[in-house]
Amino acid sequence: MANKKKKAFCPNYTVPPGETLRETLDAMGMSQAELAARTGRPKKTINEIITGKTAITAETALQFERVLGVAASFWNNLERNYGETLARLKEERALLEQKEFIKSLPISTLVKAGCLPKKESAVEKLQSFLNFFGVAGLREWKARWLDPQAAYYKSAAFRSKPETVAAWLRMGEIEAVKLKCKGYNPGSFRTSLDRIRSLTAEAPDVFEPEVKRLCAEAGVAIVFIPELPGTHVYGATRWLNPNKALIQLSLRGKSDDYLWFAFFHEAGHILLHGKKEVFIEQEEARSFGGTGNGKEEEANQFAQNILIPAKDYEVFRRRGYFDVTAITLFADKLRIAPGIVVGRLQHDQLIPFSHFNDLKKRFQFSDN
Repeated sequence: MANKKKKAFCPNYTVPPGETLRETLDAMGMSQAELAARTGRPKKTINEIITGKTAITAETALQFERVLGVAASFWNNLERNYGETLARLKEERALLEQKEFIKSLPISTLVKAGCLPKKESAVEKLQSFLNFFGVAGLREWKARWLDPQAAYYKSAAFRSKPETVAAWLRMGEIEAVKLKCKGYNPGSFRTSLDRIRSLTAEAPDVFEPEVKRLCAEAGVAIVFIPELPGTHVYGATRWLNPNKALIQLSLRGKSDDYLWFAFFHEAGHILLHGKKEVFIEQEEARSFGGTGNGKEEEANQFAQNILIPAKDYEVFRRRGYFDVTAITLFADKLRIAPGIVVGRLQHDQLIPFSHFNDLKKRFQFSDN
């Protein structure tokens, strides 16, 4: 028979250390007054310890050890456990008042993604959720993620389903922290993009580790995190600290034109825009996407021009007729994947969206 893992016992009550002190005195036949005299403590203090009104200090614990013959560590542990249990019960009562709020949290989604353990009670679910986000309480979580003034919340993509998008972003943060990166160097990052551009024609097992390495050398962490249901997020850019940027990609779209446009779009944000800003790309951030304006349009133009330089594209576009051979030769000349050329032509409505999709590479996350 398999051994079942025993669940830790967490009572919904606690007993002050003074109860144990009272029992010890009764067993020894010693009065509170005598203990006070032997320890040099006022009788009022001894009585308040017994009734739970006063804590046992480290100094008092040593005095009890000498007088009662019970180790100071025993009394110190009693007091510490009592304080921790009081704090836990107080937290649980506060969390129970938020039971309705749990319905808006993507806890089951995070459990399915392997980010949270499966819990039964509402309090345990909320506690594991807070642990995942690395915050002390719901007030702190709301302030960081749901406050309209928060950097994340300023994105239209974030506001559509904030709790789930926040979970996806947090998954990326956790992975990015594990990646060792040098301090951010914009010149080094720009140089790495030229090398990465040529990697677009490679298979994932070749380009993924190399992209991560090149970006880490320049102070940019790259993480691939599957999108969570309902988020429709392609990518995001933010700064973990002044010397470490993060590009997070979801593989939404699943083809190489989507992936690489999203990557270079996010790279544009890093090079062109401020370190205090957060960019989250949703539906409008499609392959060679979008009708974005302002900083999003700047990032679009950056991605377009670095993948297919404007002068080269203009010459190619003017031919007016495109087939597999022409697209492949043009891609080879630029040292990029043919699917990127197809995506650009489709976006510019030079070919139908149904044409030449077999030239695109398809990606998906492995089950491992």
